[in-house]
Amino acid sequence: MNIEDYRNYCMNKKGVTEHFPFDDDTLVFKVCNKMFALASLSKWEQGEGYVNLKCDPEYAEELRADYDGVTPGYHMHKRLWNSVKIHNTDLKVKLILELIDHSYNQVVMGLSKKIRDNL
Repeated sequence: MNIEDYRNYCMNKKGVTEHFPFDDDTLVFKVCNKMFALASLSKWEQGEGYVNLKCDPEYAEELRADYDGVTPGYHMHKRLWNSVKIHNTDLKVKLILELIDHSYNQVVMGLSKKIRDNL
């Protein structure tokens, strides 16, 4: 997966916007102004790309136990976020896309009913 594929996949979801709220390097995707995915562009270019994704806490533990490419979220709440390796990993692209979907859905489920209905 390359950075353009990742960006396009995230941007094709309803209500998604992209931002650089922390610095010029960290690309953040939000749904209704809530983060669901972020990645360092420089790490990606160096072949060390990973994506921080929100995750159900129990599922996060399962993923970390099953895959070397899933670790507690770097600079994030370790219980709720995973860092998912993109390069040199045991993760298939299909699973990475499913984890992006899961993160997006976790955030959407946390929105108010009114906002979800408008989405």
